[in-house]
Order: sequence, then structure tokens, then C-alpha cells
Amino acid sequence: MQGLHLIADFSHCACAGSLLLRAEPLASQVRALCAEAGLTVVGELAHEFPGGGFTLAILLAESHVTLHTWPELASATMDVFVCNHTQDNRQSARQVAKGIVALLQPFHPQMQEIHRGLPAMQKSPQSAPQV
Repeated sequence: MQGLHLIADFSHCACAGSLLLRAEPLASQVRALCAEAGLTVVGELAHEFPGGGFTLAILLAESHVTLHTWPELASATMDVFVCNHTQDNRQSARQVAKGIVALLQPFHPQMQEIHRGLPAMQKSPQSAPQV
């Protein structure tokens, strides 16, 4: 299975503080970004921390988007991972990540692309014929 994993660290985010404080305001916008990019949301889980900040996981048929926020530092981290099982989803992953950057408005986003997975599976060797 091949895929694209985007990981990012966002600091000095200039977005509205509510996007880093509580999960739902950002979650609803990320769900919309996923839909616009042609990705299929199949689930979601969030945990909000006392005093603010959260961990958010949006599960996709194609894999996932995760966000972790530190409102007291105006910072967040992001992972977007998509598999390319039935189609090439790399551009969709990049589109979602670009949308999250636009929402959070970090001063200097640090993002990495990791190409994951194994080459196309080879047919397993045939077992020796029975004699």
C-alpha cells in the first residue's frame, strides 16, 4: 500500500483563539476541507484538555487527519495521511493540509512529506508442485 503522510508543526498561529481552544470549531472546518478534497470522513474523536487545547482525530476511508493544539503557545501539530489504494490521493492530502494552514495562519509552518508504503505487491511465489 502506498500513501502520502504530511506532518507539520505550526507556531505563532494568528487564527482566532477559538480554533486552538476547543475541538469543534476546527473539526467542522477540517471535515469540510476533507469533503472538498474528495476524501471520505468515516469517524471522529476529540479530547479537550482542562484549560483549553485538544487532540482531534478525523478518520477517513483513505486514512486520517490528526491535530493537537496548545492555545497557550498559539501552536499546533498536524498529520494528514492518505492511502492510494483505489486512486492517487496525494493532491487531496496536500489540499487539506493547505486549507488547515490557511485556517490556523501559522507564522512559519514547518511541513514534511513522507512517501509511505511498499511497492506494488508482487504475486506470491507459487508453491512447488506436488509430486
